[in-house]
Amino acid sequence: MNKCAPNALGVAVGVLWAAYVFFCGITAMFGWGVALVEVLSSLYIGYAPTLIGAVIGAVWGFVDGYIAGVVIAWIYNRVVK
Repeated sequence: MNKCAPNALGVAVGVLWAAYVFFCGITAMFGWGVALVEVLSSLYIGYAPTLIGAVIGAVWGFVDGYIAGVVIAWIYNRVVK
């Protein structure tokens, strides 16, 4: 069976989640999705609907997504055995 590379999946999920969180932070600057940014800011310290806040959220999002991707790959590899 094929195994999933945990590091590769972690980076892929981390980049996608960071881009999403960054995009949400930027759009919230213009009034769209402010409630979502407020919810995520309770998890990601420093995340806010500003340019700097969006970058901070993207960093947190990458770390969060990377960990999630590694855990998913690890579980997948255990189940495939």
